[in-house]
Amino acid sequence: IMNKGFMVVCDGSNGAGKTTVINEVEKYLNQKSLDVILTREPGGTPIGEKIRDVILDPSTPEMSFMTELMLFGAGRAQHIQEKIIPALEKGKIVLSDRFDAATFSFQHFARGIDLDTIIKINNLALNGFSPSMNIILDLEPSEGLKRVRSRGEGLDRLEDENSDFLIKARNGYLTQAAQSPEKFTVVDAAQSKEKVLEEVIQIIDTLIDKYRFSSLPQSINN
Repeated sequence: IMNKGFMVVCDGSNGAGKTTVINEVEKYLNQKSLDVILTREPGGTPIGEKIRDVILDPSTPEMSFMTELMLFGAGRAQHIQEKIIPALEKGKIVLSDRFDAATFSFQHFARGIDLDTIIKINNLALNGFSPSMNIILDLEPSEGLKRVRSRGEGLDRLEDENSDFLIKARNGYLTQAAQSPEKFTVVDAAQSKEKVLEEVIQIIDTLIDKYRFSSLPQSINN
C-alpha cells in the first residue's frame, strides 16, 4: 500500500492541453484505485482562487510585475500549507495544473524580473517543499494561442500578452528542464492527444513504482 504521496505538476505553454491531460490522468489513477486530488495555480484554495481572479483579470493591465510575482507567491504559500502538504501526508497523489516552474518562466524569463528576487519569494512560499516531477507540455506559442482562441472563451491577462512574451516563457520552461532533468520531463504537445497522454501516463507510472517501493519496509528491497 502506498503511504507516501507525491506531487506531479503539469505545466507548459498556454493551449498545450494541460487541463485535458490532467483530467484524463485523474481518471486513470482512479481506475487504479489510487487516491488523487486535482488542483491548480494560481488557485487551489478559496484564498488562492480569489488571488487568481485578481492576477488574471484582463481589466487591470496596470498591475506591476512585482505585485504579480508577490500575488503568485502568496497564493502558493496558502496552497502548500492548506491543500498540498495535508494531501501528501495522507498518501495522496497531487496533480497540479501549473506550479512554481511557471513563475520562473513567466516572471523571470518573460517579464525579466531578476532571478534572485524570484528565488527569494518562491522559497518563502515553498518553505522547503518541492514537487516530485514537472511535466512540461511543450508547444509552439502561436499554435497554443490558436487553440486558446478556438475555445471562444476570451483571453485572460496573461494569455493576452504579445508573442515575444510567450516565446520567452516557453524557452524558460525548456531551460529549466535542461538544468534539472531529474525534476522535469518535456512532452511534445504538438503530437496527438492520445500520444501525449500515453507519454504522461508512462512518467506517472514510473513515479508510482518509485514511491511505492520507497515506502515498503527495507527488507523487501534487499
